[in-house]
Amino acid sequence: MMSSSSESSVIDLTHPLDPSKVTIYPGDPQLICCPTATIPQDGYSVHSLSIGTHTGTHIDAPSHFIVNGASIDQIPLGALIACPAIVIDLTYKKAGSKIVWDDLAKYSSKMKEGTMLLLYTGWSTHWGTNAYMKYPYLDRNAAEKILAAGVKIVGLDTLSPDEIDGPEGYGVHETILGAGGLIVENLTNLNALLKLEEENGTELLTSVVPLSLTGCDGSPVRAFGWKCATV
Repeated sequence: MMSSSSESSVIDLTHPLDPSKVTIYPGDPQLICCPTATIPQDGYSVHSLSIGTHTGTHIDAPSHFIVNGASIDQIPLGALIACPAIVIDLTYKKAGSKIVWDDLAKYSSKMKEGTMLLLYTGWSTHWGTNAYMKYPYLDRNAAEKILAAGVKIVGLDTLSPDEIDGPEGYGVHETILGAGGLIVENLTNLNALLKLEEENGTELLTSVVPLSLTGCDGSPVRAFGWKCATV
């Protein structure tokens, strides 16, 4: 049994996969979930699920954009479990604005190898609405500097780190995934994780758990965070 000193509240950073309230990237498969067996009729319940690899809260593997890049089943679980995390408050950024290095630079001393960088824009409140499609996005130069600082996993509470149909194309995807990094998209509850950090002043830990989908370019995940327990 865990002692009270080692207990910590876990914050779910994952949007529920609800077909009635989900934002799908333009051109991606729709989320469909329907019963194929029911308890009254069959004595048990089973659902049929149709989903894209980049639906809901999910992770991008390098093979999403990089030829011969690692697929999601080739990513070691150890790289995704109990990662130290930094949450950066970017809620002052407006719809369609660019997140540049100046927005992140003061946190650079905390950016280290093995750290997960979480960009909190507050855009998860628009999940399932048209407003979610016009989000703050990351500058490619900022992505390069994040990588140079040692960070290989970047998470956001937006649809993508790149602007949809923007002049830079998929520059941030290509930069991070091309360096063997990973991108986690459509996170939620980053405000609660930030509050936990501010109130306790302790290190945050995060886990992002994908399905082991052979040869696939990404996967829906269950993402969650908690404060590092003090002994």
